[in-house]
Amino acid sequence: MRVAAYALGSIAEPYRSVQHDQIVCTLLRPGSFEAGLRRSEIRKFVYRAGEMILAPRHVEQWFRTDDLHLLVVSISDASLTAACDGASGEVELRKQPKLVDARVRALMAAIDAERVAEFPNGPLFLDSVEQALAAALVDGHALRRRREPTYRGGLAPARLRRVVELVRAKIEHQVTLDELAESAGLSTAHFSQMFRRSTGESPHQFVLRHRVEHAKELLRQAESRVLDVAVACGFKTQQHFARVFRRACGASPTEYRQEFSA
Repeated sequence: MRVAAYALGSIAEPYRSVQHDQIVCTLLRPGSFEAGLRRSEIRKFVYRAGEMILAPRHVEQWFRTDDLHLLVVSISDASLTAACDGASGEVELRKQPKLVDARVRALMAAIDAERVAEFPNGPLFLDSVEQALAAALVDGHALRRRREPTYRGGLAPARLRRVVELVRAKIEHQVTLDELAESAGLSTAHFSQMFRRSTGESPHQFVLRHRVEHAKELLRQAESRVLDVAVACGFKTQQHFARVFRRACGASPTEYRQEFSA
């Protein structure tokens, strides 16, 4: 998944445009654009901040912007295909100049918050959100509907053990959903489903919990600085570490250490 914020100024004359990626856009502020398959048939679309666009791909159209500020999220073909249970062929989504979907809106808001915070949660969080976003788009806006998958159970003990070993081995580093799925020998979509059945958690929640538990062990050692603990547990900043730790434990890392010492 690629995430970017664009500011497109006012353009006097329409130009031809082809979008090859599947994208979802959220208006960061009010704006408008004009688009049409023919220059003589251009239509104007006016937006309020927060409204969304599900843009068509592989469609050549005439386009003109008028001070447009967008959050643009590109969804990979792999994620869309996985959301269709791996069915072959390219997933086609409906063109929707004004997309109304509460589930997609919430996911786009989470992506924007992560962008504004300079991506403190790392690639695994974005991978998880991309999976959820692809599933929401396929469920509600695909021309070819997904089949409901059926599973008999969660991960086999040996597969789950390999995942846990990878999480522990990379506790100081970022880990992606692809890496976790590969360690279990499964596709990312199948892995996410089976992993939640086995643990009751998403991969992202599982990794955070293990990092917090490791942080508790380090905080019990008086010589460890909070910043060093944050780095050793894979957090980019001490502030992000403190937020996650407080959410999980009800106390800041410093408060936890003081309570343990007492």
